[in-house]
Amino acid sequence: MLLSAKQDWLGNVRNDILAGIVVALALIPEAIAFSIIAGVDPKVGLYASFAIAVIIAIVGGRAGMISAATAATALLMVTLVKDHGLQYLLVATILAGVLQVVAGFLNLHKFMSFISKSVMTGFLNALAILIFMAQLPELTNVSWHVYALTAAGLGIIYLFPYVPKVGKLLPSPLVNIVVLTIIVYVFDIQVRTIGDMGDLPDTLPIFLWPDVAFNFETLGVVFPYSMSIAIVGLLESLMTANVIDELTDTESDKKRECKGQGIANIGSGLIGGMAGCAMIGQSIINVKSGGRGRLSTMTAGVLLLILVVFLNDVLSIVPMAALVAVMIMVSVGTFNWTSIKELKTNPVSASSVMVATVIVVVWTHNLAFGVFTGILIGSLFMAQRLSQFLIVESDYQDKTDTRTYQVIGQVFFNSSDRFIGFFDFKEAVDKVVIDVHRAHFWDITGVAALDKVVIKLRREGADVSIIGLNEASETLLDKFAIHDKPDEVEKMMGGH
Repeated sequence: MLLSAKQDWLGNVRNDILAGIVVALALIPEAIAFSIIAGVDPKVGLYASFAIAVIIAIVGGRAGMISAATAATALLMVTLVKDHGLQYLLVATILAGVLQVVAGFLNLHKFMSFISKSVMTGFLNALAILIFMAQLPELTNVSWHVYALTAAGLGIIYLFPYVPKVGKLLPSPLVNIVVLTIIVYVFDIQVRTIGDMGDLPDTLPIFLWPDVAFNFETLGVVFPYSMSIAIVGLLESLMTANVIDELTDTESDKKRECKGQGIANIGSGLIGGMAGCAMIGQSIINVKSGGRGRLSTMTAGVLLLILVVFLNDVLSIVPMAALVAVMIMVSVGTFNWTSIKELKTNPVSASSVMVATVIVVVWTHNLAFGVFTGILIGSLFMAQRLSQFLIVESDYQDKTDTRTYQVIGQVFFNSSDRFIGFFDFKEAVDKVVIDVHRAHFWDITGVAALDKVVIKLRREGADVSIIGLNEASETLLDKFAIHDKPDEVEKMMGGH
């Protein structure tokens, strides 16, 4: 364990520090932009990004992954901040952290296996659309200067990487911010700046207990938001961990990641920060910049705070158009453009799940609702497909007057009626054998269907036997089947 910790912190010092510097510079505009999306002062997002990055570096389960304030969680806070203010947001952040820690102890990370690729694609596409929609107020009823600056910013972001030598050394979003800030300052262009959005931090964060009454009324207000933040935060964090696992060909501790994200959010709320989670884009930047250990995440968080505390006067004159350009880049990069082409080639069920996830998220502005909808629809499609893979073949032996039914497939709630329909209850035979060597009974509905078949056949005078039950099906039948329990059969038939 000590060797592993040493490797995480000191196994890649030079590259981790350099990668952390790049990530810190790239985090600043996004943290401010996410604060504005949530409707709070920029310092709330900046303090959050510092706290979450530093804490997750210590307690998180995925070395080299970047966590901070994110658009996914910021979008969930808009209504809460608008209706109740910052103090309630801090309570919601702390409660979301507590829920994530509980999720870690309950091993809820295992439910990630229920999230299909279609749901993940819909999740990311919806997130991209919501990020873009959040920029529209900054592009509505403004002067032509804003449009020109935004277009120039996008040009810098996408073209600067192609500049020889320096293009790969500096993050283009940062170059965009620096260049547009200089243009606005030198030519005294009157556009909205970060300073117009609220106060930037000029001191180190301090412990800040939320100034609200801790009672059931407060809990009723914040709990729905906290639950949504906790779920979305864990979804994005665990998905990001999977991506980084693949990029680095390593495994991460998802249970520890759940707890770590929760502890980080609790810490963020206690110093006046908003909730956050892992960042897919920044984590990839970190890995591709050479970051592999916890030191890269720690460096990013600490340097971020140093920069914003000592350079806050400079940050206050950054034009909002520069941040809008950054967020449009994030939106474009988050959207899975190939998924549009795949609508024609993917199965209708997969495309329907993806589209439904996007529609619900964009309609409700709640990523958790969209994911649950996608999982539900995907499960229904899967149940429908599985129910079709059920056949019952029959064979009659004249010598013994025996009808043998061979069941092949899955018997469960969605295939139980189909299963019953294969049997001929009016046929007069001496003996019926139900062979289930190649079948599996999944639930009590499937067991009830078998009960119904056996009882009906016996009522017609046949001697019925069941052969070939696998261990799991046999256990289920022993517990819930009634066809061999005369008292239960009598009750079912209306006896007393």
